[in-house]
Amino acid sequence: MAETADASAAVGGAGLSARQVQIRSIIQAAGMLPVLVLLCIGFHYLTGGRFFTPQNISIVAQQASINTVLASGMTFVILTGGIDLSVGSILAISAMVALLASLVPAVGLIGVPAGLLTGLLFGGANGALIAFANLPPFIVTLGSLTAVRGLARLVGNDTTIFNPDLPFAFIGNGSLPLAVISIPWLVVIAALVIVISWFILRRTVLGTWIYAVGGNPAAARLSGIKVWAVLLFVYAASGLMAGLGGVMAAARLFAANGLQLGQAYELDAIAAVILGGTSFVGGIGSIWGTLIGALIIAALTNGLVLLGVSDIWQFIIKGLVIIGAVGLDRFRLQGGART
Repeated sequence: MAETADASAAVGGAGLSARQVQIRSIIQAAGMLPVLVLLCIGFHYLTGGRFFTPQNISIVAQQASINTVLASGMTFVILTGGIDLSVGSILAISAMVALLASLVPAVGLIGVPAGLLTGLLFGGANGALIAFANLPPFIVTLGSLTAVRGLARLVGNDTTIFNPDLPFAFIGNGSLPLAVISIPWLVVIAALVIVISWFILRRTVLGTWIYAVGGNPAAARLSGIKVWAVLLFVYAASGLMAGLGGVMAAARLFAANGLQLGQAYELDAIAAVILGGTSFVGGIGSIWGTLIGALIIAALTNGLVLLGVSDIWQFIIKGLVIIGAVGLDRFRLQGGART
């Protein structure tokens, strides 16, 4: 809290009293959590009490899980001032590879590491082009979005791959039994990803380097930080998370399709990250904010479905949310601080 208050005073708190700076710090720390709470309460009221039911809360949590995983990887990338538009396509090809590998007799569980390695491979390739060839992240990942999507269709011969006896189906449809409740494995995995991401960003030297590269790449390089290694890591991590998302999606559906699976997932991931307070310019943000952003996206989608809003209007509303997220980013830059 002291770090945030000091930064607020230095960046946007000039001329403000100590109490005003403290209030601003509290608002920044809370981030979009009040928005999430008000959104859920509003949907509960509008849907006649159908939102805050155990079954629907479980559905929202599961709907948010894959986007949370993708957005976690996206957070690493955006913190360095980059962007990864290819996560939806990488998710699709990872799911295809996982499904195909699961069809191998007696060793079907190999589909899980196969999907993860596929995501890591393509994410690493993005990172190598950005770090060593010095190509713009937007162009590299935009090209990957299209090329990898084509490869996903090619791998599956442009058909849907099914496996009704999927060995790792428990990931997408099973639950971890606890004392009084059962938590879906999708939610457990997403929670673990958030905790590991937080640990890397806030408790390791690598996390400090990621923030430093996003804050000022030139200064980071002059201070001895291997910027190329940081960039390679964040894009590889984003690819790995997309691969994990592919495994989760395949386990949920028992199937994968190179054409449709993962379409526009990158937009939801980016929206979650920006809604969570991570700045497009890099160096500002937190993984907990990303989690809240992903929950906002999931709650918004679920609430609109409960209200019977058509798919057309859902797309329009989500688009407006993304635009609003960018507007929030610009507002934060006027007086924000690292959270």
